Amino acid sequence: MFVTLPGGADGRAEGSGDQPSVGAHEIADAVERLAHLWSVAAQEATVRLSLHQLRALRALEMAPEVNLTGLAQRLDIGLPTASRLCDRLEAAGMLERALHPYNRREVQLRLTGQGRRVMGDVARRRTQALDELLAAMEPAARSALIRGMKGIASVQDQRYFQPPQQPP
Repeated sequence: MFVTLPGGADGRAEGSGDQPSVGAHEIADAVERLAHLWSVAAQEATVRLSLHQLRALRALEMAPEVNLTGLAQRLDIGLPTASRLCDRLEAAGMLERALHPYNRREVQLRLTGQGRRVMGDVARRRTQALDELLAAMEPAARSALIRGMKGIASVQDQRYFQPPQQPP
């Protein structure tokens, strides 16, 4: 199920961290394993949703009342695909469409109570799975992982969520 690159994790030195590429294979393997854990935990929820459906509901949690175009942009999918995805989620009672109160041509997408409950269930199951994994780690390794994840989040925030710099 997991992809191991040539040489395997056992054949590589950990390195000092001075060279960013030294740990790339190990990190890629760990991320793949975490993604599997994340996916399995979500599939154990009371309502089983596809990865795309979960991503759409998560996007709606993060940006309530977004319109279809905004959802498609957040998911990096085309409008027809986003529309079909919303059709399925609406039929399942996870989201609702409503006219924008100030722009009658715009339709807002909102999580329903059922959609929020399902996302809460998925979040609880994922947190529990991650808690169990972290509890089995040595404290020093766990602390290093947390620092590393914060570092990754910080770099991503700087790259993707900062307004573009204006040329002087």
